[in-house]
Amino acid sequence: MGIRFLRSYTPGTRNRSVSDFSEITTNKPEKSLTFSLQRSKGRNNRGIITCRHRGGGHKRLYRKIDFLRDKIGVQGQVLSIEYDPNRNARLALVRYLDGEKRYILHPRGLKMGETILSEINATIQIGNSLPLRNIPLGTAVHNVEFQPGSGGRLARSAGTLVELLAKEGDYVTVRLPSKEIRLISRHCWATIGQVGHIEAYSIVIGKAGRMRWLGKRPTVRGSVMNPVDHPHGGGEGRAPIGRSRPVTPWGKPALGQPTRKPKKQSNRLILRKRKK
Repeated sequence: MGIRFLRSYTPGTRNRSVSDFSEITTNKPEKSLTFSLQRSKGRNNRGIITCRHRGGGHKRLYRKIDFLRDKIGVQGQVLSIEYDPNRNARLALVRYLDGEKRYILHPRGLKMGETILSEINATIQIGNSLPLRNIPLGTAVHNVEFQPGSGGRLARSAGTLVELLAKEGDYVTVRLPSKEIRLISRHCWATIGQVGHIEAYSIVIGKAGRMRWLGKRPTVRGSVMNPVDHPHGGGEGRAPIGRSRPVTPWGKPALGQPTRKPKKQSNRLILRKRKK
């Protein structure tokens, strides 16, 4: 795994970098685990844009990923490590002893041919899945459940991990990738190790067209719009926004305003809020 830097043959390749894909072992996905998925392009069920700057992009096949890891007691072998266009992490194709194949998130350090296991008392080995109550403190895990049996929700992006800090009663204290410290039920399952492809956030896109391939459309600053289009718009020349603080196109506070509900039930489980 690494990053390949392009030479400045054109303005679009200047300072541009791409993944070297050295960990990828095959170019074709498992056909039985893929299906077509029409993307929303930022629109709701009525076709109205609710999230701007989305649309276009290359056609994708969605890979069905096993976030639940419910093949309890059945050992699996890693057949290949594959690219997934729908996320920045890599996927590992696992074939279990009963013949079934499944995709899992590729943990850092897991190699082709190695075996993994989902078991209550599984060994602390990269790729194995077991409940938080049986994982030693200080262990790095990923694909952590919020509720027992719901499937992994936390730390699924490239290079992320959750660290176990303490155990007390029915809860385990964990530190999330956002540096938030919170309590999670000791019966929730997690996968040992850190998600692979840790260089994903160091890649330099390099040109606007590459963002269009990813399905992201251009973003126009509010300060260069007209007053009818944005609260920051209008004025002569490069005018300030004319307000006490930045706001969204709909007049609500932007840049640092908390959006979490103050009376949310799970607030009692958060010991230290995430860094903004």
